[in-house]
Amino acid sequence: MLFQPFTLRSVTLRNRIGVSPMCQYSSTDGLADDWHLVHLGSRAVGGAGLVMAEATAVEARGRISPQDLGLWKDEQIPPLARVAHFIRAQGSVPALQLAHAGRKASVSRPWDGDKPVAPPTGWTPIVAPSALPFAQDYATPLALSAADIGDVIASFAGAAVRAVSAGFEALEIHGAHGYLIHEFLSPVSNRREDQWGGSFDNRTRFAVETVRAVRRAIPDGMPLLMRLSTTDWLAENGWTVEDSIALARRVKDEGVDLIDCSSGGIAPGIRIDAGPGYQIPNASRIRAEAPIPTAAIGFITSPAQADQTLRSGQADLVFLARELLRDPYWPLHAARELGAKVAGPVQYGRAWR
Repeated sequence: MLFQPFTLRSVTLRNRIGVSPMCQYSSTDGLADDWHLVHLGSRAVGGAGLVMAEATAVEARGRISPQDLGLWKDEQIPPLARVAHFIRAQGSVPALQLAHAGRKASVSRPWDGDKPVAPPTGWTPIVAPSALPFAQDYATPLALSAADIGDVIASFAGAAVRAVSAGFEALEIHGAHGYLIHEFLSPVSNRREDQWGGSFDNRTRFAVETVRAVRRAIPDGMPLLMRLSTTDWLAENGWTVEDSIALARRVKDEGVDLIDCSSGGIAPGIRIDAGPGYQIPNASRIRAEAPIPTAAIGFITSPAQADQTLRSGQADLVFLARELLRDPYWPLHAARELGAKVAGPVQYGRAWR
């Protein structure tokens, strides 16, 4: 089943394998470069059905690091268009994740310490639903005003329009890992007392309004995915899988086609019971109870494990991250292991005879 096609709206993936969005921290002023072409292009050559570009900031102040990708201005379109064109030419569907880091913005790259840094010149102060820092050594963010919230939602829509212009065929809204949308969803980070905080309806308003704006900005036939942290991994006073099911129902009605099921990230020091396939049960519940197609992610490494996840009806797609960093040709190796007849790139044909 891993190598059966899967259709979302007008787009058909050649298989059920997706390249999870993985930050590369290798841009200058949000611009894609040769690294992104080779990194994403090699996964398309390797046979993945969906190849998704990393968290791409909709505002300059919404970058995790100063080296993140961005789509907040038109000058960032052509370099990404080159990447999308190459992915498509290899038979994969080019996708891109729209993101805003919120209170987790402005940190150094992992190999530079992964620590908060002063926002570069030209950045406005980092922002969040509430003036609560992510951790003790992080800057206290500026609480967004109601007018600012509208501007951020418009930035998501504007970036979506640019992504379409760049030739991407699917988009994902990043609502996970403690970044801005997740910060609105979780009572851990959202202490507002206006229409954007407090009740479940209010805390989900920003996510729903963002989905609505992006859906209006893109073609009807273009799939729209949403990544959620399906649980905060807290015994109380956090976002739960039941909350994720309820939100999935709402965003489905607004035009989201698939939920990409991750977890965690809202605060440091939370114990996560991680292990092989540890997030798959939440993907299964959302798929059954929302109901909406889901992607399973998290320590999925073997072809048999991935295929069983699909055959057992727990998810519709599997997204791989670290395993595809280790082996860009994992889909081709998986096809051989599972006995699926899949053609590799003709240029590499002698290796697959």
